[in-house]
Amino acid sequence: MKILKGLWIGFWSGLILGLLLKWMQAVTGVRNYELLLNVDFIPLVNQVNWSELTEFVFHLIISLVIGIVYVYIAKRRRYTFGQLTIISLVLTLPTYILFFPLSMLAVEADVPAPTDMGAFLYWILAHLTYALLLPILYKMFERKNAASH
Repeated sequence: MKILKGLWIGFWSGLILGLLLKWMQAVTGVRNYELLLNVDFIPLVNQVNWSELTEFVFHLIISLVIGIVYVYIAKRRRYTFGQLTIISLVLTLPTYILFFPLSMLAVEADVPAPTDMGAFLYWILAHLTYALLLPILYKMFERKNAASH
């Protein structure tokens, strides 16, 4: 059940993060959505011209893994919502910092420069939203399971 719950949480939070960054890119022109999906720096993977949908699935796979890890940690004992939020913020901390290496490693993609602090702020806001979705979705799933039993 932990894996299924983790997959569910990872899917929805990853979907919302991706759609949020796509919307931000449409509104602001800042290409963080493209940065999120970019895989042109990964050997072998970069030899294929992947569709946007396939690159989005790659993003979702990472989110599914994060969701499973989050649920595994959250199920270890009873945490308050505040503690679950802190766990989520700590677990997703690397995603905030990834802006810099991802923007530096991009080969052909038109992504923000690592010095673009506006783009970095949008990236942080989107990933904070993702981090806050993890405990919210976890609690929603818990309530739904409790109600069905």
